[in-house]
Amino acid sequence: MKLKLGIPKGSLENATIDLFRRAGFTITTSSRSYFPGIDDPEIECMLIRAQEMARYVEDGILDAGLTGRDWIEENESNVVAVADLIYAKQSFGKVRWVLAVPEASGFESVRDLEGKIIATELVATSRRYLAAHGVTAKVEFSWGATEVKPPVLADAIVEVTETGSSLRANKLKIIGTVMESNTQLIANCESWKDPGKRRKLEDMKMLLQGAMNALGKVGLMLNVHKTDLEAVLSVLPALKRPTISHLSDEEWLAVNTILDESTVRDIIPRLKQAGGEGIVEYPLNKIVL
Repeated sequence: MKLKLGIPKGSLENATIDLFRRAGFTITTSSRSYFPGIDDPEIECMLIRAQEMARYVEDGILDAGLTGRDWIEENESNVVAVADLIYAKQSFGKVRWVLAVPEASGFESVRDLEGKIIATELVATSRRYLAAHGVTAKVEFSWGATEVKPPVLADAIVEVTETGSSLRANKLKIIGTVMESNTQLIANCESWKDPGKRRKLEDMKMLLQGAMNALGKVGLMLNVHKTDLEAVLSVLPALKRPTISHLSDEEWLAVNTILDESTVRDIIPRLKQAGGEGIVEYPLNKIVL
């Protein structure tokens, strides 16, 4: 039994491969092949555009794949959502599809676009958004470089953004949010019913979510004399519950905890002042809750 897994080609490709690496899977790609290698004999990978992934999973060409919730809804695909993986190509967060217009256009809301032309890759979803607001406009498919089309080739665009910087650079302003999206691990309905494939996908879900949980976290361990334990614990964030164990010398204890990486540079000097010794910071790949 081999699980046929789709890896999103394009903007999410590197982030996805890095997430799998953190989860324990090494995926190797080649510029000449759409079939990456993976160090798991039970998985076969294929690079597929995120826009097409849900269709191939729904049709059973792939057992599972990673794509955005936006493209699942755009294609109205009947697939199993195995896991939400809140990451994107830059920020490991959600992305937004926004309605944007030229700053100098005078348009202030979606209702101002009655009878206008809107360019986007997300055609069906944009039409549903307009219908929900009672607006009739022409929605045209955009093959790319959508930000440069207003005002000559379109009056407005629906485009995906993480930070909004590209829109601002093209003198566009956001006047509405069409939808939020994040990456999902999805499965074919029949494949999900197969016990072996479902077990593999559930294991993959656990490992991928463990890798997500570890993002931005580090482990910290140190030794402390019993008399200094209270002072050391007072330095650590109140909501963190460290593991405390005895060393061979009964007067000394080992403290082990997980912290936000951004706070460690401030905490380590305070721990040293409170009596901590042998302080070690170490990276984390996975935190399985």
